[in-house]
Amino acid sequence: MEARASAKYLRGSAQKARLVIDMIRGKNINKALAILQFTNKRAADGIEKCVRSAIANASEAAEKANIAIDPDDLWVKAAFVDRGPTKNRRRMRPAPQGRAYRERRHFCNVTILLSSDEKVVAAEAKKGGKAATEAKPAKLEESKSRKRGGAVAAPRAKRTETKAEGEKKATKRASKKAEGTEETEE
Repeated sequence: MEARASAKYLRGSAQKARLVIDMIRGKNINKALAILQFTNKRAADGIEKCVRSAIANASEAAEKANIAIDPDDLWVKAAFVDRGPTKNRRRMRPAPQGRAYRERRHFCNVTILLSSDEKVVAAEAKKGGKAATEAKPAKLEESKSRKRGGAVAAPRAKRTETKAEGEKKATKRASKKAEGTEETEE
């Protein structure tokens, strides 16, 4: 079951509200409300009201559909902030040498989507995230070497050998040494 709530015309810019929204996206409702309650940002109060409204919408929809839903099982599936209008919120600010600066005060619109379904999508994203993080060190190493002006270094996985390969080489060297046929390396 999913529930949606939106809060329109919240005071403050969308950029500042996104900082708060990014902290609660994908979290459990109880954890999200705790984060919003103790966040020292102006936008947190309006976003908290929107989350509580979404919880009420979820319980109302479940009641109409004759489904039992526990609000503690809900989690923030999607949350985003859109820019609102600045019309009628333009102010003039004094500036040096008798000039005036135009100041535009911003509004933003917040939308929260809650879900009681399991986080299947989140688990798939984590699997995709592992592949992306495995590829990062090679790119990082490549960019570091380019900054230094050197040639592109080979990925770390190709330069190191496994423990089993190292043991095989060590036993070969030991057997050659015992036979006395070991060649000197230059």
